[in-house]
Amino acid sequence: MGRLQRELRQNRPFQSTAHEAVVGLMRTADLVRRHMTTVVGPLGLTVQQFNVLRILRGADAEGRDGVPTLEIADRMIERTPGVTRLLDRLEAKDLVRRQRCPKDRRQHLCWITPKGLAVLQKLDEPSLRSHEESMKGLRAKDRVAFIRLLEAVRAPHE
Repeated sequence: MGRLQRELRQNRPFQSTAHEAVVGLMRTADLVRRHMTTVVGPLGLTVQQFNVLRILRGADAEGRDGVPTLEIADRMIERTPGVTRLLDRLEAKDLVRRQRCPKDRRQHLCWITPKGLAVLQKLDEPSLRSHEESMKGLRAKDRVAFIRLLEAVRAPHE
């Protein structure tokens, strides 16, 4: 019986190594997500809201004139159909601002606010520590190999 089977208290073997790999990946992603929640939660954010703020900060640093809502949705780590609701909540907290695009009234453009930048600045060091903590079981060269393996898993789905 493998470690994942023991963790899940699963008596029957997995149907295949692909099945075990997918379940293991999902279990690991959940663990990392829960750990990250402990970092962003105290500042009143979800991991998805944190992701939106990071996207907008990156665009702000590039000097872009706002990011369309649909582009934010495309750039999310964890895809969600509720990007508008995420932005509503962030706007209510004064962490982002939105306005209709002057060239295309169907689009909304989004920016991070100074308050949003300040929140991210408070989270920069703790989130980096969280990432390091999540990957502490892998040596540096194994992390590089792990990144390549994850890319290989995602490639056929893109």
